[in-house]
Amino acid sequence: MSKKFIVETSARHVHLSQEHLEILFGKGAELTKKKDLSQPGQFACEERVTIVGPKKEMPNVSILGPVRPETQVELSATDARSIGIAAPIRESGDVKDSGACKIIGPKGEVEISEGVIIAKRHIHLTPETAAERNVKDKDVVWVKIDTDGRKAILGDVVVRVSEKYAPAMHIDTDESNAISAFNGLEGEIVEI
Repeated sequence: MSKKFIVETSARHVHLSQEHLEILFGKGAELTKKKDLSQPGQFACEERVTIVGPKKEMPNVSILGPVRPETQVELSATDARSIGIAAPIRESGDVKDSGACKIIGPKGEVEISEGVIIAKRHIHLTPETAAERNVKDKDVVWVKIDTDGRKAILGDVVVRVSEKYAPAMHIDTDESNAISAFNGLEGEIVEI
């Protein structure tokens, strides 16, 4: 049985709380599913927002659903620097003392004092697939990726294990471009 998993590029996006969704899109607003993502229950939305930093704004940023308890903005390092936000590299959900920004929607705007991060590269695994790879939740591993002319071994990859996941590794657009990633790319945990 192959121990490889798909490697996907996670482009800039926003997760909104219900409160902020309603401020940005109007009272009673709900997210409109555009397409399902690889992780069960997660989806890209029709709705878009503008992220504003100290230097400039970034329009047309995707929203991922469903709504979350807290609003979070995930950017690449290049994105964050280009709009002037000091965003730390963090796991999703770890937003304490992270970057700040303004989010603008068609009906209003929200200032968040923290919540902007550069997502730490990570692998989603089920308990079964984690056991097959001899890893557990929160392990930090190395992943070998074979791309033509840009082979790489990526370190500091956090393993996230849940029954709710489908096996997939997520990297941001900076990392994806650095290795010339493509649809269907696979990775494999290796020992260094």
